[in-house]
Amino acid sequence: MPRLKKATDTTVVSALRARTHFGSLLRRVEQERSSVVIQKRGVPRAVLLSIQDYIRLAAPEPEILRIIGEQSMRNGTDKITMPQIDAIIQKTRTQKTKR
Repeated sequence: MPRLKKATDTTVVSALRARTHFGSLLRRVEQERSSVVIQKRGVPRAVLLSIQDYIRLAAPEPEILRIIGEQSMRNGTDKITMPQIDAIIQKTRTQKTKR
């Protein structure tokens, strides 16, 4: 593993070290949810980050989805499986057609 300089939660590494230790840097980014700034001749050129962090940055969660997710966790409904959801939908549809 390359010797790394820490700048807050971001690791800074030279392009040569990044190329030499790319696999271990990928593992670190995924496991530690950290990012790596890759420098060439002392100039930052790129950032390596987890796919989860990239998605979060590229398409931030709308506020309403965050609120719904929090309510779901509080109510315990975040653990419902797809078959359970299908059964609830079917039951609701059956009740609506009987009215």
